[in-house]
Amino acid sequence: MHDFWSTIVLGNPLRTYVIVAATIVFVVALKRFISRLIARLIFRIIRRMGSGLDKSAFLDLVVGPIGTFLVMFVSFTSIEKLHFPSQLDFDIYEIDSKTICHSIAIIVMISCFFWVLLRLVDFIALVLRNRAREGGGPRYNQMMVVFIRDFLKAVLGIIGVLVILNEAFGVNVDKILASLGLAGAAIALAAKESIENLIASFVIFFDKPFKSGDVLKVNGISGTVEKIGLRSTRIRTDQKTYVTVPNKQMVDSIVDNLTLRTQRKGELRLEVGLSTTAAQLEAFIADVRQILNKDKVESSTAFLNDITGTAYLINADYFTSPVALDEFNEIKQRINLEILQLMEKMEITISGSSTDIRVTAVPAAPDTPAGAAVV
Repeated sequence: MHDFWSTIVLGNPLRTYVIVAATIVFVVALKRFISRLIARLIFRIIRRMGSGLDKSAFLDLVVGPIGTFLVMFVSFTSIEKLHFPSQLDFDIYEIDSKTICHSIAIIVMISCFFWVLLRLVDFIALVLRNRAREGGGPRYNQMMVVFIRDFLKAVLGIIGVLVILNEAFGVNVDKILASLGLAGAAIALAAKESIENLIASFVIFFDKPFKSGDVLKVNGISGTVEKIGLRSTRIRTDQKTYVTVPNKQMVDSIVDNLTLRTQRKGELRLEVGLSTTAAQLEAFIADVRQILNKDKVESSTAFLNDITGTAYLINADYFTSPVALDEFNEIKQRINLEILQLMEKMEITISGSSTDIRVTAVPAAPDTPAGAAVV
């Protein structure tokens, strides 16, 4: 029996294979328990930073990555105890298979480790967003948390790539960073617009001209802001199209934030026919004022603005509270219909609605010969 376990298979005793496999199976079987235990220990450390943290949300975020990292770490550490079989030793583009396997293991380990870090960033962002929401803070705070979360995750991703290049491929990261200094001007010039948009995104979050959910009018585009990103702002237009506007344009252009208006304005311009008498005009304007002073109209004005050779010009302006667009259209339609009914009742016509054409003969001068043209 002793000779059986000492049998050499692919350069290693059979006993070693069994120990390595048993270790990996043991860790896989207890992965969830061990990962939850480690996550609870990490949560105790984080909880000292403040109270009111959601333990279940933290466990849901980090247990999976911690378990995967634990299994990968134990598996690769156990496999390191085995001698690399000479039968599997071959070269691919002058790189031996052992080096390739070692590099793959390092890549997986580093990726799992940074996966855990990314989940920690997600949890911290979740806590800050919940506190901003519970504290009744403005949505700017929540948007800032999301913005910083995405920025930190991008930074961690870059650091992770640099660590993989250094550890798995033996690339000298110091030389890369030094070369970035030499190529900094060229990169800055090539990425000038991207850098400007990135800076503009910080300006938007700190200056707070608008936020997600606001209705804007910018560069001839009207719509609702759905997302403010690192490079651009996404707007859902009135035609339900999805428009991406660079943040630099959002900062440099004149932005009309329709959500922040205190009132909605309605306008009505009437050109009344010249056949209308002054008494009719006075009575009509008085009745228009009564129509405008009905429900949900906060202020209004109606007056005879001008007298021209073709019409009497009446202006009617009214302001409502910042109601939804559908409700404002209903109010506008109601006012227009009531004014039309009033015009029909008072027999007031719109200028140009009826035109009489009269043709009169021009009498010829006494000394004009017959058949001559009259100029």
